[in-house]
Amino acid sequence: MPKKCQGQRKKKKQQEKRPATPTFLLELPLAVDAGQAARLRAHLEAARQLYNAILSQGQQRLRRMRSDPAWQEARALPRTHKAERAAAFSALRKTYGFSETALHEAVKGLRVGWIAEHIEAVLAQTLATRAYRALNRVCLGKGKRVRFKSRGRGFSSIENKRNDTSLRFVLQPPEEGNAGYLLWNGDQLPALIDWKDEVVTHGLRHRIKFARLIQRPASSPRAAGADEEGYRYVVQLALEGKPHRKKKHPVGTSIVGGDLGPSTLALFPQQGEASLEVFCAQLAPDAKAIRRLQRQMERQRRAANPEHYDEKGRIKKQGKKKLHWKQSKRYQATRQRKATKERKLVAHRKSLHGHKVHQVVKLGTTILIEKISYKAWQRQFGKSVGLRAPGMFVELLRRTVESTGGILVEVPTRTTALSQWCHGCGKKLKKPLSQRWHQCACGVGPVQRDLYSAFLAAYLDPADPIPSCARYQEYWEGAEARLRAAHERLTQRAKEGQTLPRSMGLTRARARLPESSGGPPLEPAFLLKREGREAWAELLEPPSL
Repeated sequence: MPKKCQGQRKKKKQQEKRPATPTFLLELPLAVDAGQAARLRAHLEAARQLYNAILSQGQQRLRRMRSDPAWQEARALPRTHKAERAAAFSALRKTYGFSETALHEAVKGLRVGWIAEHIEAVLAQTLATRAYRALNRVCLGKGKRVRFKSRGRGFSSIENKRNDTSLRFVLQPPEEGNAGYLLWNGDQLPALIDWKDEVVTHGLRHRIKFARLIQRPASSPRAAGADEEGYRYVVQLALEGKPHRKKKHPVGTSIVGGDLGPSTLALFPQQGEASLEVFCAQLAPDAKAIRRLQRQMERQRRAANPEHYDEKGRIKKQGKKKLHWKQSKRYQATRQRKATKERKLVAHRKSLHGHKVHQVVKLGTTILIEKISYKAWQRQFGKSVGLRAPGMFVELLRRTVESTGGILVEVPTRTTALSQWCHGCGKKLKKPLSQRWHQCACGVGPVQRDLYSAFLAAYLDPADPIPSCARYQEYWEGAEARLRAAHERLTQRAKEGQTLPRSMGLTRARARLPESSGGPPLEPAFLLKREGREAWAELLEPPSL
């Protein structure tokens, strides 16, 4: 067969897309000696400079494309004319070379000299893809700017496209020892494999799609597995298939409704107990220690840079000129101690997220929650969202549910309005955030607001998530008792001294409680002392026959 025909057939095969298959990750630590660590740092530094170069070139193309009058004309087209808008923007991208393929071609001219000795062609393409995704977010209005990687910030990860060339992971067959190595630029980096771990054993049985090298900071250069700069190295394997599920994590079959708040999580399964808990309650940041480290860093920075402060201790204004700050070794050590505390907090939060996800999946694999704007939450509840990261929890829940064959449905808040809707009369009444109880004149309530929203979500139709009064009538009688039981458990935890947020609607949390139409108001009764509450209980008891 002629070489020309062979080349055309090979090119045609490359153009054909492989069918998408499920992917999961497995992380293995690497045993790296001092020489290998030095070479890895040099490789990552070359990757950083190449990434910044292709990012700069792509940013120039994006700016030229946006300054073209045709860009404003394409934006002025009505959004209902989807085909015309798509054709106009596609023509602009092609004209100015703003595409992933165009950046792949551009990176060839940048991978020259000493950089080519560190970064292979395939790795350069993955860096170009990474730069294009960052620029495309800015182009689509999902981001304001791109971030270049500074030398101090460093470049902590690099990945390949496949596992047959350049950066790749090789696993020996059982008869040769079952050892695994990451191969890159002539270095053979042994991986620490615990074959007694069922997760590791399950993962290494699957086909490796590609490998990713990650550099992570340790607490100090003296930490176990760290190099002289205080870094550890791990390899992440992208494997084909589904992740391992331990026997202690069963999968439920019910439909679960949820109501996620900045600091609370309410769950109501169609079969099982309802619950309302503080989200990531075990997360306890050492705020005093972090504040002391921040103050120490500020004193050290002032001592090293006295020329940047005026006689009143304020930073001098230099206009557009950027100040150059000197960092002492003690300042860098203090900053590393602060970063270690925050890194431990992040790891603890990730562990709590995983534990809670398994608890939710144990109830059921069809989860219905409201679609929330987490960016708006960041502006309104900055501290709570920054500490508990509800958006990350929802993303982890979605991946876990999909891996079990389930589905996570996010219903729109404008059409459902679960916190405003009443299933008894079908009316919508906007409530302030301070009103944490639902009580309607039609006889529904009082019931805790978050628990009631979770109940409404549990019986929504995922195909048509519009609340209907007829859908809830047959379920309400049995659900009301479960909702009250969940709130009683919450009240008991409050009596035992657990600190609860005000959004739960408890008196000790200084929140507004509902008023009961059939008896004395609940708010004064809860505000009384223990003897007064017992007296109210005696008055409310029915007379004995």
